[in-house]
Formats: sequence, C-alpha cells, structure tokens
Amino acid sequence: MTEAAGHRVVLATRNKHKLDELRRILAGAGIVHILLVSAGEFPDIPDIAETGLTFAENALLKAGATAAATGLPALADDSGISVDALNGMPGVFSARWSGRHGDDAANLALVLAQLDEVPDGRRGAAFVCAAALVTPEGREVVEEGRVTGHLAREPRGLGGFGYDPIFVPDGDTRTTAEMSPVEKDAISHRGRAFRALAPHLLRLI
Repeated sequence: MTEAAGHRVVLATRNKHKLDELRRILAGAGIVHILLVSAGEFPDIPDIAETGLTFAENALLKAGATAAATGLPALADDSGISVDALNGMPGVFSARWSGRHGDDAANLALVLAQLDEVPDGRRGAAFVCAAALVTPEGREVVEEGRVTGHLAREPRGLGGFGYDPIFVPDGDTRTTAEMSPVEKDAISHRGRAFRALAPHLLRLI
C-alpha cells in the first residue's frame, strides 16, 4: 500500500522528535505500509487548545481536529509525567509546567527545584501517554501506556526530550535519555500506548 492508495496518516504534532519516535514505534509493531506525516505539512490545521482535564481528552481533541482539517486519519498523543511528591502533577500540564509551552529545559529545572528537598525514596514518578486515533468519519480509539520509575537529582544523557534526562525507569539505573532510541521505545509510555493502538490503526485505515 502506498501514499497513492490513500494510506497517509497525520500525526497531530509539529514536533520532529515525536514524529521520528512514532515512525520507529509503528515500524517495530509491523506497520510499514502507511506514510506517517506531520501536521506541519498542513498549514490549514488550526491551533488546537489542549483544554481537556485528562491525557485521553487532549489526545482526542488534537486527533479529531486534525482529521477534520485534513480529511485523513489522524493520530495524536498527550503525555506527561506524574510525580508522586507533587500529587500527580505536572500531569497534563507537563509541557507548560514552567509557564511557557515546550520549554523542556525550564520545565525540567522547575521540577528538580520543587523536589530539591524530597528524599530519594520519595521521588517516585510515572510517564503516562494516551494515544488516540480518529478517522474523518468520526471513529475514535484511545489507548494508554504507562511506565513507572523515579526522578534523578540531576539530568543525565543526551537522548530523548522533555523529562527523559531525569526519569529512571524501574529496573534500570539509567535515565531514558541515556538509553538508545530502540531501548527507550521498548519500555516507554508512548511506545506502549501506540503499540496497543496499532491493531486498531490497521483495522480502521
């Protein structure tokens, strides 16, 4: 199946890191016959306010608006970090925790500052991702992925993005920024969510 056959799917993000990551995840799940394209290729897609109170609500908002604007099936995720000592925050506010959307360095620095006096045994956290698929006809599917771990006291590693440099998954001593892309995809919240969504994607397109 080819782009000419109509099997383009739009990922509702302009974040190149997420696009590359999802292409790897879907290829690893055996989905190699779709062309995954960025929302950045469609200038008519409006800015989508993430007004939902849950990851699933925000993922559906983004995927639904993108499918409606492009006439193509759309994938979206909303993901973030839930920190035990912060009562589950930043949660859906992870990307704008410091007040400015997408400022990874500032967001990470703020979380570390907020946990500065929290002892090692109470630095538990989880990465959570809701992945949504919406077709132009309005069919919707959402799957969730989650990985638990704890937060390091300082950033380590050059890979990944967001909070990866301080998140250490359970059973490992490395942050997810110290892992190879393949290693990270195998255990990540986004990997788990989109692998669960993959069978639905095959059926719906």
